[in-house]
Amino acid sequence: MQDNNNQPRLSHVLIHLMKSVLYRDQHPKLWEDLIHLQAAAMDYVKPLGLELVTDESEGYAYLRQIMYDEQDGNALPRLVQRRPLSYPVSLLCVLLREKLVEADAGGGDVRVILSKEQIVELMQTFLPLKSNEAKLMDQIETYINKVVDLGFLRKLKTDRTAYEVRRILKAFVDADWLADMDDKLKVYREYALSQS
Repeated sequence: MQDNNNQPRLSHVLIHLMKSVLYRDQHPKLWEDLIHLQAAAMDYVKPLGLELVTDESEGYAYLRQIMYDEQDGNALPRLVQRRPLSYPVSLLCVLLREKLVEADAGGGDVRVILSKEQIVELMQTFLPLKSNEAKLMDQIETYINKVVDLGFLRKLKTDRTAYEVRRILKAFVDADWLADMDDKLKVYREYALSQS
């Protein structure tokens, strides 16, 4: 049975999760409440067709739609929207996920920080060559901003030209995507060459 003293705390946690991802480093009090009230939160969202995904080691939590068989009469309508990503945005997500893999394999700092120039350099290999470099830079900045909006990159407060790759990207660009990454990157390179 849910303790009534915990109800306001649970409500704050659930409202935050319904709006966006909850990060331990950005909202330590809400994170602490989530860990304490995790079972109650899971019980609350399950009838809505949602599941609570919590990665304590990486420090994030979010709600995900439970996938039901479409043929099953119990399937609920989608509550969490799916957003198709454009080619350049999906490319950037794959490249950033690759940087997380490299950092994890290196065993160094847990945070992956990239400058805008480093991100541009990563993407240029896979994008069609443009005669107007300023236009290309503007386009890449648009893609970076979209990935920031998705929550996979975060601008650093101390250096506005540097970005932290958020570890939640691992949950969305998973091992299956990475297994196909070489094929995808080959296709992206061919696409870039064909558009040049």
